[in-house]
Amino acid sequence: MTTKTSDRAAAIGALWALGAVFCFSTNDVLVKFLSGDYPLYELMFSRSLTGLTFILCVFVPLSGGLKSLRTKRLGVHIVRGLCVVFANFTFFLGLAALPLADAVAIFFISPMLISILSVYVLGETVGPRRWAAIGFGLLGVLIVLRPGTSAFQIASLLPLLAAFGYALLHILTRKIGGTENATAMTFYIQATFFAVSTIAGLTLGHGQFNVFDHQSAQFLLTAWVWPSPRDFMFAMALGIISSGGGFMISEAYRKSEAAFIAPFEYIAMPLAVFWGYTVFDELPDFIALSGIALIIASGLVLIWREALSRKTPSPKRL
Repeated sequence: MTTKTSDRAAAIGALWALGAVFCFSTNDVLVKFLSGDYPLYELMFSRSLTGLTFILCVFVPLSGGLKSLRTKRLGVHIVRGLCVVFANFTFFLGLAALPLADAVAIFFISPMLISILSVYVLGETVGPRRWAAIGFGLLGVLIVLRPGTSAFQIASLLPLLAAFGYALLHILTRKIGGTENATAMTFYIQATFFAVSTIAGLTLGHGQFNVFDHQSAQFLLTAWVWPSPRDFMFAMALGIISSGGGFMISEAYRKSEAAFIAPFEYIAMPLAVFWGYTVFDELPDFIALSGIALIIASGLVLIWREALSRKTPSPKRL
């Protein structure tokens, strides 16, 4: 590959990543906006149904037809889908009770969890500099969480669980390698969402378990509510936006190196602060902002060190 071709691929990958980050950020805003009126499983059902329709009508024809969905790794796709479902459900349940920027910041502990899991699952080596970055990132999370103070909320643990699910997703993606196309990866994730949200709706749809006085619990357990025409359009938009974002991020990582693409995902953090302030009148205080800064710096250092490790053939520790 020539330098010019490589630069063009990197630019295309960056544009895909930017589009994906904007889609995911908009998705978070819509879910938080609707969380006070509708149960999470209903939003996920509407999102996945619309997303599957959009994929089958748009992405599949553009990718060569139904043959683009053929795979010999269906089991891995299902497990990946369950990881995404778990990450989304726990993150959105936390989002119902937390400021948008705080939830997104806590979720960005995922690069640290990926590094830790890579040691135990993939047998990779993590050196002292990366461990130090992980330590600073965990310190940033503690600053945002503020355990032991009146500012601490139990819902803050939900984005941590979401980050763990997201980290497992990336570990599985590494195992799959480059054998699957972006359309198939996006389709099977949405199909898993559809199956899980349907089961959840049939189980929880009557609201018989909604006995807890907490925003996150009510978001999960409240009865099915038929949406207004405006909110129905929002729910459909969720499906299109999430499918588009999933396709774009898969294309971004296919077109360019992961170390180049990953930092673009951190643009979600200033976007979360912007949306939180303009839509929900939320603004992190100085303490929260300092923790957010530590988390972002730690994640970027981990991405940088991983890029160096992949370019260095020697077995030296980083």
